[in-house]
Amino acid sequence: MEPIEISTLIEAGFESATVKVVGDGSHFEALIVASEFEGKRSLARHQLVYKCLGTLVGNEIHALSIRALTPDEWQAQTSKPLG
Repeated sequence: MEPIEISTLIEAGFESATVKVVGDGSHFEALIVASEFEGKRSLARHQLVYKCLGTLVGNEIHALSIRALTPDEWQAQTSKPLG
């Protein structure tokens, strides 16, 4: 599985998210910045991401490290614009 495939699946599950995925074909790291994470704890955020990927997690996607932030959290951590 390619990182772009995972990115596309995650993006499809959110109204307007910025998604960046890197990986080696089975182990991946994802940064997702989405307003849907507002007011949610880390576990709930991860569950939203896993919902986008379904049964791929644990199968084609052996390991996935998730960094899930709101746009405000992203702005507070970096001066980089989204996109």
